[in-house]
Amino acid sequence: MARVVVIGGGISGLGTALMLGRRGHSVTVFEQDPHEAADDPDQGFFHWSRPRVPQAVQPHSLLAPVRTVLLAEAPDVYADMLARGAREYHEFDWFDGHPPHRPGDEDLVTLRTRRIVLETALSAAVRREPTVEVRRGRRVHALTFAEDSPTRVTGLRVGAEAHPADLVVDTSGRRSPVPAWLVAAGCRPPVVESHRTGIAYLCRWYRLRPTGPRDPGRVKTGSASAFALAGVFPSDNGTFAVSLVLSTTDPTRGALTDPAVFEAVARRFPATAAWLDLAPEPQSAVLAMAGLDNRWTALSDDHGPVVTGLVNAGDSLIHTNPTFGHGVALGLLAARHLATHVERTAVDPAAYHAWATQALRPWFDAQVTADRTHGQRLAEGASPSDRRAAALALCAFDDPVVMRARAQVRHLVRTSQDAYGTDEVDRHLTAWLAARPDFAPEHDGPTRGQWDALVAG
Repeated sequence: MARVVVIGGGISGLGTALMLGRRGHSVTVFEQDPHEAADDPDQGFFHWSRPRVPQAVQPHSLLAPVRTVLLAEAPDVYADMLARGAREYHEFDWFDGHPPHRPGDEDLVTLRTRRIVLETALSAAVRREPTVEVRRGRRVHALTFAEDSPTRVTGLRVGAEAHPADLVVDTSGRRSPVPAWLVAAGCRPPVVESHRTGIAYLCRWYRLRPTGPRDPGRVKTGSASAFALAGVFPSDNGTFAVSLVLSTTDPTRGALTDPAVFEAVARRFPATAAWLDLAPEPQSAVLAMAGLDNRWTALSDDHGPVVTGLVNAGDSLIHTNPTFGHGVALGLLAARHLATHVERTAVDPAAYHAWATQALRPWFDAQVTADRTHGQRLAEGASPSDRRAAALALCAFDDPVVMRARAQVRHLVRTSQDAYGTDEVDRHLTAWLAARPDFAPEHDGPTRGQWDALVAG
């Protein structure tokens, strides 16, 4: 059995520790935040200051890999999440009935919940695991090394204490200090690819009234203007978030932190207006997040691993702008792979790095490409010009075949090129367009003039 230490006790760190512990490995997790997710999700979500984890209070939609990994590795965690209010939503639930089943359809499920519900369920499960220890309020200060070729990490230091390990797993997030430690120790530098997104997020949380309506009916969860996106995130225990997305260069961004301005603007988008018309009770201020990068940090270069005895996972490995909601799913996929191959990875991490490049890197590249397009469009306020691409997005809500392709891309089953590039999807999209000869791409959100008037008013 391996002796593993994990840097960081977020979702990726706890998930890695749990899956390793259930295979009998000895795991110690070091988390510098002294707090732990409370059993009351509202207490943990709205009253836990987490400046190093700004995404913690932003809305989440947990994609299919989260569900499939948990059902395979920790079904008790999944059941606990449902008991705490998380809800399943199948992509075909949009239609009155599901189409004839095809293999894989059963997994196209989003878990609607706040992030805190998953963290709470993971924390509770880890506490029950006899071979796992979580040491909170303990900041890792350094790694320990053995002279080898390549250099081998032998453990870490917390204050004056040394903690030896067969493998160190860095899940300390997008601001991980580990790459700098490796360079300072004389290792070849990790290969870092980073792209600034230029996209800002603002959200506000609401709760449906206990005696009021619970659902607006069949309403899409997203709307768009040429320069902004709006979305609603139905969540656990009657909560939902309204989110606005715009360019970091938009001069009105600061004004949107005023709840009255935020809500006035959100009511001009059909998707979010339908939920706000339910007269929900506000639960938070307007929460902003910006300054985001898409960053890939490889502890391997053309010569192989830059170090042994150490790998990274979660946001330390792949940090993506949350537009597509990939982060938690990719983190748990990496956790499962590490738990399955830990002995081999502890000796030589080359296979792990190769797996990450093959299994995770395509989703990073897809996010970078999409953000480049979206960021430019939002900054310029450009209208959609590709008629067929715009039709594809709308056709999915009328045609289960196209919806299946959309769901496969969304849930990390197939790339966009593979899912949409089939003869079947092409036939269905062509028929949809033929039935709508006057179709032209257009937005359903406010014009720039309407937006600016709302902000000024």
